[in-house]
Amino acid sequence: MMLKRLLLTLEMIKFEHSVFALPFALTGALLAIRSDTPGSSVAWISWAKILWIILAMVGARSAAMAFNRLVDADIDARNPRTRMRHLPAGLLGRGFTWGFVAVSSAVFVFAAGELNPLCLHLAPLALAIVFIYSFTKRFTAFSHLVLGFSLGIAPAAAWIAIRGSLDPRILWLTAAVTFWTAGFDMIYSCQDYEFDQAEELFSVPRLLGIAGALRVARLLHVLMVACLLMLVHQLHLGVLALAGVAAIMALLVYEHSLVKPNDLSRVNAAFFTMNGYVSVLFFVFWAADIFLFKPGA
Repeated sequence: MMLKRLLLTLEMIKFEHSVFALPFALTGALLAIRSDTPGSSVAWISWAKILWIILAMVGARSAAMAFNRLVDADIDARNPRTRMRHLPAGLLGRGFTWGFVAVSSAVFVFAAGELNPLCLHLAPLALAIVFIYSFTKRFTAFSHLVLGFSLGIAPAAAWIAIRGSLDPRILWLTAAVTFWTAGFDMIYSCQDYEFDQAEELFSVPRLLGIAGALRVARLLHVLMVACLLMLVHQLHLGVLALAGVAAIMALLVYEHSLVKPNDLSRVNAAFFTMNGYVSVLFFVFWAADIFLFKPGA
């Protein structure tokens, strides 16, 4: 019974979609490991730290997603698109889900403590950020950016985990992930345009209409690419990193081609499939660049 509820919870939080943010966090870690000294590439690798970073990421995301489902359960029950989610449908109880949030949060805090003291001190702030997002649609159309920032702090956190301090240059990657996530969340939320109007929930589609929201999403993805190019410049990355940016641009162009103001039938393909490709390809190209190209070379 316990195992069944756990599997249902993992299904509810779409555990497999951890792939969205994890590659960016790992890239942040590899960038921190990489030495900035001319003539050297990756100075050293602490695989134990990498594993703790992964555990911290999974714990934080799992806690945030389960918390979001709890906070939105009543709204989800009224929305035709989401009324069959696990909590509104009665497949899971609130008590078990709250327990899952607590355990996942504890896993995150423990992993942060195993990384370094600064990570441990910042862990409550990180949890506060990812939890606050769940309330933002009730009072601001900037909820998409809050969600983006919740994922965007991952690479900066991974940098801190490796080095024990924050280098402002990694914030270009935080900004890139923030804009990327906010953009695809706007696309996804277009599905709830009419529901958000009826419930007086805040979103960019409700504020600007579906066509306007799609234009803002395109702008945010342009900003994402600009931030990645700035990071390439700031950290003296090589041609493979630039090729990764080009691949992301192509995927984003295709993603936006799937969705039209009068045709949202392919939103799930744009949201889940294409963004999974974006994050994985980004990591593959940038990890290869980090390992193969020397700073200053």
